[in-house]
Parts: sequence; structure tokens; C-alpha cells
Amino acid sequence: MVEPPNGPASYWTQANALLRKNLTYQKRNKKTTIRLISYPFILCLLLVLLQGLVNHELDKPSNKCGCQCVDTAGNGQCQKVCGIQYSTPDQVGTCAIPSPPEWPPLLQVPAPQYRAVMTDLFPSNDLPDSSCRGTGLCPAAILCTGSNQSLGGALAGNLVPSAFTANLSDSLIGLAQFVLGTASWPRIVNYLEPAFFSDLPVYNVLRKCSSNSTLSVPFQEGLLSFNQDVICVPGLQLWRNSSSVINDELYKGFRKGNPERKINEIAAAYDFLNTGNSNFNVSIWYNSTYKNDTGNAPTALLRVTRSINLASNAYLQFLRGPAMKILSEFVKEMPKPETQLRLDFSSLLGPLFFTWVILLLFPVILTALVYEKSQKLRIMMKMHGLGDGPYWLISYVYFLAISTAYMLCFVIFGSVIGLKFFTLNDYSIQFVFYFVYINLQITLAFLAAGFFSNVKTATVVGYICVFGAGLLGGFLFQSFVQDASFPRSWITVMELFPGFTLYRGLYEFSQYSFIGNYMGTKGMRWGDLSASTNGMKEVMTIMVVEWLLVLLVAYYIDKVQSTGSRTSPLFFLKDFRKKGLSSFRRPSLRRQGSQVLVDMEKPDVAQEREKIVQLLLEPGINDGIICDNIKKVYPGRDGNPEKFAVRGLSLALSRGECFGMLGPNGAGKTSFISMMIGLIEPTAGTAYVQGLDIRNHMGEIYTSMGVCPQHDLLWEALTGREHLLFYGRLKNLKAPALHQAVEESLKSVNLFYGGVADKPAGKYSGGMKRRLSVAISLIGDPKVVYMDEPSTGLDPASRNNLWNVVKRAKQDRVIILTTHSMEEAEVLCDRIGIFVDGDMQCIGNPKELKARYGGSYVFTMTTSSDHEEDVEHMVQRLSPGAKRVYHISGTQKFEMPKQEVKIAEVFQAVESAKSRFEVFAWGLADTTLEDVFIKVARGTQAINVLT
Repeated sequence: MVEPPNGPASYWTQANALLRKNLTYQKRNKKTTIRLISYPFILCLLLVLLQGLVNHELDKPSNKCGCQCVDTAGNGQCQKVCGIQYSTPDQVGTCAIPSPPEWPPLLQVPAPQYRAVMTDLFPSNDLPDSSCRGTGLCPAAILCTGSNQSLGGALAGNLVPSAFTANLSDSLIGLAQFVLGTASWPRIVNYLEPAFFSDLPVYNVLRKCSSNSTLSVPFQEGLLSFNQDVICVPGLQLWRNSSSVINDELYKGFRKGNPERKINEIAAAYDFLNTGNSNFNVSIWYNSTYKNDTGNAPTALLRVTRSINLASNAYLQFLRGPAMKILSEFVKEMPKPETQLRLDFSSLLGPLFFTWVILLLFPVILTALVYEKSQKLRIMMKMHGLGDGPYWLISYVYFLAISTAYMLCFVIFGSVIGLKFFTLNDYSIQFVFYFVYINLQITLAFLAAGFFSNVKTATVVGYICVFGAGLLGGFLFQSFVQDASFPRSWITVMELFPGFTLYRGLYEFSQYSFIGNYMGTKGMRWGDLSASTNGMKEVMTIMVVEWLLVLLVAYYIDKVQSTGSRTSPLFFLKDFRKKGLSSFRRPSLRRQGSQVLVDMEKPDVAQEREKIVQLLLEPGINDGIICDNIKKVYPGRDGNPEKFAVRGLSLALSRGECFGMLGPNGAGKTSFISMMIGLIEPTAGTAYVQGLDIRNHMGEIYTSMGVCPQHDLLWEALTGREHLLFYGRLKNLKAPALHQAVEESLKSVNLFYGGVADKPAGKYSGGMKRRLSVAISLIGDPKVVYMDEPSTGLDPASRNNLWNVVKRAKQDRVIILTTHSMEEAEVLCDRIGIFVDGDMQCIGNPKELKARYGGSYVFTMTTSSDHEEDVEHMVQRLSPGAKRVYHISGTQKFEMPKQEVKIAEVFQAVESAKSRFEVFAWGLADTTLEDVFIKVARGTQAINVLT
């Protein structure tokens, strides 16, 4: 292979060319970029607006600490006094509480409908019948065990009192005598014990309840006065033989609990272990299902102090008698300052909104990749020397830079306007999370692009993925994450879907920022990732693994499809085998096909075949292209037979030669060109370009090849100059030679003057685009150029100018040109081949073809219809072998063999005819290339019909 003057472009030269082109393209699409960035701005501003409306409502007096006008001095004048005692229960959360109220400690007791009863899972005879649930009289089950059953039984009997005898004049001391219980849910803070401000009753747990066991207890806390009904509940102490039995029943009780909130049916359980007269050792199970911890919210305060107090009192009474007690009078919260009720909307809606914001990049990247694929721009770049490695490197870095800038703008803007979602969580965690995900998203776009060939379809599917992932995450996946009973392994399986992975990470950020805003603390920090309830570490691990796996799969699929044909899926084994054999076998030109067919009726075609045989045995340095019996057969589908597009073409072209391919539509010209430029693979045979086989070395061939496709493959946003600069760099042209070559190319195709060179190609006319495509095919001194109908759509002046360009360009290079213009073929082509039904019917220069297939003159005469026979008799006298080929309305056309006709006799006969009848028009012409083309095409088609 003879390299171009500068040699093929290196890896980094190709990368530089593509990077410059992408940056220029991005510069031309400022409006699209602004629209893209405005999307997260609009969503963030919407959240700020919603936050402002919510804050306006929360700032109303009804949502602040209560105040009243009180006559504090006794002089009849009131002063405004605020505090918890003047507030409604809804306002208490915002009040300053320097001395929090004292509340009796409570035992967590299941609601009546959830208490343990005898079932298939609980077959024990000491449990009540399930009918008690209908009456609401089921006892609260307390399980006990220990190494000493007699001692344990005595202690179990002392856990709850047998009767109540309390002085209620001092409510706290009086209530401390009771074993009070509740089925209400605790809160994160208990400044007001929810048991006394809910619709659920407060229970008094006794060994046995009597008919008058319900009390109405007056309660005084500051200025809050109310009566609290206390209902008796029997405490059922049940002995079990071991702690394993208790564990089993607790597990079954949990499984049989409320399906919505998973309430355990057992109130408490005690294992007195080796407790004795001088040793008190006990393990306590408390009802931990009542802790109100949805998702990553902090666990609510657990009611465990009363359970511990019961065990302590039971042991003291065993040692010292029933009068001995340790009173647990009250529990209280820590003091707090006055606060404002705040609800952070960015944390509540952030997972859904921000999932949409980040996923919006996916259809943008996917559309860009599919656009290059559907418009064949990727193949066009590859055919001009751009390798897969530089393309992937620059495209990936380009999209990564855009995504990073997009995310930085998003985070910075959200932080500037004060969204807690961003400001409370550690920025370094956010950066790592977003950076890993946008890498995964880019690789997913590359992978998905391999399955789309239409931009509109890819766009629709991309946006369905965006909104579908957000909605499924918000209304399906989040409910599973918040459900503590849902298996964590299934959560991990669901997170393998990238949309759910993103949503889970954003959900973690939102939970930490919401609680941080509510509690006045910070959001997520690196230390929080080790928490069992924090899923961020798991999410990041999944994203990194998927990123690497998807990258490999996407590159593999792109490698298979990058040439536009289905490369063998085991191409890497093929390359490995080729490398392994290269040390002892050099590649050489070999004869393809099993037999050389010689058609005696086509000596020119047969002669070309024989020429190929000699060239393959002794290849010459000037042979630019050698096609050796190359064939293309398309398989039959839907019952149709196979389609023979190219039937064993053999052709040899030398440097400095322009070869024209003529043929009717469907003759196989495009299939032949497609095989030569690597779009499709030959079914049999092969071709050599500069000594390289098109089946194995298209990558090297592309470095010295130029292509002017039938349809203009251009970026509408780039100018003509920018197109030529890009493709010139791919051909390893460097300044100042690059700029000189670009200017000369623009001048040669008449695109230099009038500012045309710096207009976007999308504003070019069809003829201007065609001229630019020709200039692209010739930039960088390619040694082989394929031009598919290069003058289509050009005016006569532009066409003549283009012909001059091609004439100058064919020096020291091979040009294969297809055209339907016989004039163009005759002017430009050194040799012409006529292609019909996949076969080369004839080959030679224009003069040879006209002499071989057009050995006749064409005589035309127009008269009145009354003298048509006179004209026919005159022609027969001049040339007995003449044939009439056209006849309509007095106009007749005849083909007259040249050996039978003398031009002077024709003139004399016409002058004689004019004296006898009126002749409107007449003419004598030699055979044209168009006549040859029609004759060959019709003759071949007639033979095919007969056969």
C-alpha cells in the first residue's frame, strides 16, 4: 500500500479532529443547550415557589406557638403571653419548652384486635380463643422463661399487680402505682405523650379485671387539664420452656400482625436466666414494632422503661414482699427552644423531580448517537479514516463533559436558591454519586443506540424511559424501600434497573436532608454510609459494576455494527488468530472463486477476467483496485427467491483512471459500491484496494479512500469550511497545508466566494450540498475515490465546473463513478462498464463501445403522413439493411449500417426528395453513448426474459 504524502492520521490526530468538530457543533447549537439547562432551572424554581407557598401557610398564627391575653398583674389589663399552656396540640411542636412536662411511663400493649390468641400458628392451650377479638376483651400476653421455673413463675406473677389501690390526688404519683399501657404509636419527640392525646384508650394492666376496673383519672399538666379514661386489661403471664420457644412465638406473632404496620401480638417477654436469691439477671424483649421508622427516618422513642421497671419490682417483691416497689413516676423530654414548623419540599419531591432532571440527559445523548447512525454520518466519518478508538474516546469524553457541566449547573443553582436537598448533604458524596451515574447513563445511551435506526423512535423511547422511571420509582419502588418487611434482597434486584438505582440514591439524599432540616442537623455524611438503613453504598457499588459491564457490552455491539454490516460476533477471536499467524504467514493476493467463466459473446468482459488472473499472479504497483469475481446475493424472504445483485464482477483499475459504471436502476451498481466501501460484505469473491483485501483490511483502506455518496451526508449545523477542516484533519492534513487545501477545495467547487463557505450546510441548496460532498471526497489526496452520481441536481454551469474538478483530480488516483448522464460518462471516464441485472455486459472506452455496439447512422425525417412510404422507399434504396426504429405522426427514424451508406448519397437523396414532396425536417447522426446504453440494456433484458 502506498501511503498518502503525510501518511495516515494517528490516533490522537483523529481524536483531535473529532473533538474540534464536536466543539464547533456544540457552539452552533447554543439554543438547544440553553433549553436543556433551563429544564432543571425551571424545576428548581418551581420547587422554590412551592416552598414559598408552603412556608407562607406554615407562618400563619395557627401554626405557631399559641398565645393568649392574660391579666398577669391582676389590674384588669392583659398582656400577651405565649407558651405550651396556651397552645392547641397542633401548636405545641413549635413552642419553647424550657421544662418539658412529665408523663407516666407506659407499657406498649397491642390493640385488642391484634393481641395474641389461639390459632394454627399458636396452638398453645394457655392462649384465649380468637372470639375475644370481637368483644375487645383479649388479654395482653407476657411470655416468661428462665432456668429455674419455680422462681421464674413467682417473678412472673409479680410483674403486674392484682388490683389497683392508688391515691389519685397527685396524678403522677397515683398513676405510677399502675401498670399503664397504650396501643398508640410513639413520636420522634414526646413533649406531649401521644397516648393522652389520641383516640385510643390508656390501659391499666392487672392480673384480673373486675366490672368496675375502668377509671376516669383527672390530669393536670401546667394549664392543661383533662380527664383520662383508664381501661383495665388483663395481663396474661405465660410460661415457656426456653428462650427459643419465645423467639419462635414472637416471630409468628410478628408475621400474624397487622399487614399494614406489622404490629407484634405479644406485649413483652422476659427471660430470667439464672436469677436467684443473690443474683438478678434478666433479658427483656420489648415490642419493637411500635417505632414508626419509615424509610430512613429516625426511630421514634421506644417505650421500654416500664418493661424494665416491672422486672425490677417483681424481683424486689420476691425478696422483700409485695409492699416493696421502686416507683417509676415519670419520663420527660429534653428542653427545646421555640421553633418554626418547616416542610422542605425539595426533599419531599426531590427524588421524583430530580430523577427526571438527571434522566433527561439520556434521550439527549441517545438522540445524538442515533442521529449520526441514521444519517450515516458515523459511517461517513469511518470511511474517511476515523477509527473506532478515537470515536469512542472523544464521543464519550464529549458527552461526559456536557453531562458534568449540566450536573454542576444543576447542583450550583439548587444550592444558590437554598434547596436543602443540596445544601445539607455532603457535596463530595453528591459529586461521587452524580459522576458515577452520568457515566453509567452515557454507556447506557451507547448501548441503546445500537438497537435504533430512527431518531424519532429513539426520542420517544428515551422520554418514555425518563418519565416511566421517575413515576415507577416514586409510586412503586419507594413503597418497597419504606416497607421494612419487604426483603432487602429483592430491593437489590430492583436496583439493578438503572432508573431505580438513581431514584434510590436521590431518595437517600432527600431523607437525610428532610430530617436534617426538621431536626436542625446536617444531612448525609460519609460516616452515614455504613449505617444499615443507608442504601447509598449499595447503590454506588451497583452503578460502578453496571458502568463497567455496560461499557464493555456497548463497545462490543458497536464494534459488530460499526461498518454498517453484521460483522462476525467473534471478531476478536478472528483478530487474535490473525495476530498469531502473522509471524509465519504474510498476506498475499489470492485468486477467489472456483472457476473463471469465459463468455465468447462478451470478449471484452472475458479479457478483463483474464487480466485479473495475470495481475493476481504478478500484481503491478499501478493497480489501484482489483475486483476478483466479487458477488453479492441477498437471501430470499417471504417466499421470494434469492436476489443476485452482483454476479461475479471482475475488474482492474489503475491509478490515473476514471471508471464509469452505467446501468438501469436496480442493476447492482449501488451494491457494488457498498461492498467496496465496506457497507456490506461480499457473498463470494473479494476485491483488493492498494493491495489490501476489503474483507479484512477496511480500516487501513479507509485512510486512503474518499467517498461522495449518492445522498449528501452532512451536519446541517456545520459550515462547508468546517466540514472540509474536519475531513482534512482525518486525512492528516496540518496547518498551513490544511487551510490551503480547504480554500482550494472551496474554490474548485465554487463555494468560496460570497460567504457561502461560512454558511451552515443546512442552508445550502441541493446543488451546493452536492458540490460540498464532492469536495469532501477529494480532500486530503485520497488514492481511491468513489463518486455516486456526483452531478445530480447541478445546473449546467456548475456541472461543467465539477467535471473540470474531477478531470484534474483523477491524476494519480483511481475514481469509480456512477451516473445516469451519458454526457458526463463520455467526458470524464477513461473506461465505461455497462451493468445490467448484476452482470457486466461490456467494458471499454466510449469510442470502443460506440464502434462495437453502434456501427450505424441514425437517419431521421419528418414529412406529412401521405409521404411516409416515399421516405421508407428512399431509405431502402440508400441502405437495404436499414431498420425503422421510430415512427409517429410523420416522423420516422432509421438505423443505417455504416458500411452500406455514403454520406454524400444521403444528401443527394434528400435534395431529390424535397423536389417531389415537402420535407419538414431531417437529420443524419452518428451513434451516441446513450444509444449504446439503451441497446445493451434492452438486449440483455430481452435475453433474460426469454431464459
